[in-house]
Amino acid sequence: MTVKRMTCLSFVPCCIKIESSTAKPRKVVAKQTSFARLSVSDLSSSTLSEDLSISLAGSNLHVFTFGELRVITQNFASSNILGEGGFGPVHKGFIDDKLRPGLKAQPVAVKLLDLDGLQGHREWLTEVIFLGQLRHPHLVKLIGYCCEDEHRLLVYEYMPRGSLENQLFRRYSVSLPWSTRMKIALGAAKGLAFLHEAEKPVIYRDFKTSNILLDSDYTAKLSDFGLAKDGPEGDDTHVSTRVLGTQGYAAPEYIMTGHLTAASDVYSFGVVLLELLTGRKSVDKTRPHREQNLAEWARPLLKDPRKLSRIMDPRLEGQYSELGAQKAAALAYQCLRSRPKFRPTVSTVVRTLEPLKDYNDDSVGSFVYIVPNQSVLHKEHHKEGDAQEGLKKEKSHYHKHHQLHHAHRHMNKSPKSRTIYSETALHQNIRTGLSSPIHHGLKRA
Repeated sequence: MTVKRMTCLSFVPCCIKIESSTAKPRKVVAKQTSFARLSVSDLSSSTLSEDLSISLAGSNLHVFTFGELRVITQNFASSNILGEGGFGPVHKGFIDDKLRPGLKAQPVAVKLLDLDGLQGHREWLTEVIFLGQLRHPHLVKLIGYCCEDEHRLLVYEYMPRGSLENQLFRRYSVSLPWSTRMKIALGAAKGLAFLHEAEKPVIYRDFKTSNILLDSDYTAKLSDFGLAKDGPEGDDTHVSTRVLGTQGYAAPEYIMTGHLTAASDVYSFGVVLLELLTGRKSVDKTRPHREQNLAEWARPLLKDPRKLSRIMDPRLEGQYSELGAQKAAALAYQCLRSRPKFRPTVSTVVRTLEPLKDYNDDSVGSFVYIVPNQSVLHKEHHKEGDAQEGLKKEKSHYHKHHQLHHAHRHMNKSPKSRTIYSETALHQNIRTGLSSPIHHGLKRA
C-alpha cells in the first residue's frame, strides 16, 4: 500500500473556521458513532478543508479558539511552562464553565506546535486523530485542540507528577519505590496492550520514559501520539515506513529495515523496564563506552541473579523484592530479544507484571536493629536475673563436688569466644554510649 507523502505546508492552510458546519457531513457523523475509527490516511486535503471537527464528530473533543487558550495560559506566560519537547512548549492552564458552558473545571496542559520544530502539522494531526478517538485509563486524555490560521495546539488533562523520565532521572528527586516502579510498568503495558489489541491495531512507535506521564497516584498514561501508526491489516506482517523514533529505544530490526510491527513496541518496553530496574538512561554518553547503550550492556547480565543485584538501581538501597526483580529482569530479557518473533506479546507482559507490584518477599536491604520497649526490657531483665541465680546454684554444686587444681583449671581454659549481645546489653550500650554492633554499621548483605 502506498501512502501519498504530504508536506507540512500542504496541511497548514486546510483548517478553517468551525462555524462552517453544514448538513452535508452528517454521513461522516453516522460513521463515527458506529465506531469505525478514522485513520490519518483516510483524510485528504479536501476532507480537511471541509472541517476537521466534522470528521471527528462524536469524539467529544472541544475545538478551542487561539484567544481562549491565550486566556487560560495567561498569554502563554513563561512561568506556566511545564516542559518542552520536539513538538514545542507545554503550558499549564485552567478551564471551567466560565470559559465555555459545560466545561469541567480542571487544570490542563496546553501543547503549542512550534512550526520550526522537529515535528510538524502531520504529527499534530496524527495525535488529534488517535487521541480524539481512543479512550483508556492508561492513555492521556485529549480534551480539545485549536486549529486556527497557522496555530496548532492540543489541550490535555494535566498530569501532576510529570513524566517518568523526570521522576526517574531528575538529580534531586526522591527515588521511586520498587512497588511504584512496577505499578508504572504495569500501567504503561496496559496502555500499550489496548493499542495493540484494538479492532484496528495501533503501533505506538515512540515508547519511552518521557512519553509516560504520571498522575498524582503514579498511574501511568501514554502521551504524544505524533509518531503512532495504524498496524498491519489482513495478511500483512508489518508496516513499511521511514525510520522515526528515539535512539536507544527503537528496535534493531526496525532501524535496519523500516519494518514496523507490534514487536517493535515490545522491544521499546523492554528498554523502559530496564531503566526502571537499573535507574540508568537508555543512552548515557557520560558512562564508559561499553555501558553507554543500556540494552546492549545490561541484557547479558539479566539472567544471572548475582550479576543482576550489581546492576539494580543503587537509589533503591536494596529495598526491593529479590524474586520480583528476577522475574522483571527475565521479562526484560525476553522483550529485548534480537528476533522479533521470540518477544512476548504485550498481553503476556501485562500478565507477567500483574503480580510483581505486590511481591513482598524479604528485600535485599540493610540490617536494622529495633530497640525493644521498656516492658520487653523489664521481662528480659527478670529472665536474666533468674538465669544468673540458676547459674550460681549450678556453680556452687559443681565446686562442692568437683574441686580441681588451679593449674589444671588454667591448662583447660576455653579459647576466647565470639561476643554475644543480648537485647538488654545492646540497650545499655546505647544508653551509656558504649560500643555496639549498631555503631560499627552492622549490615546484612
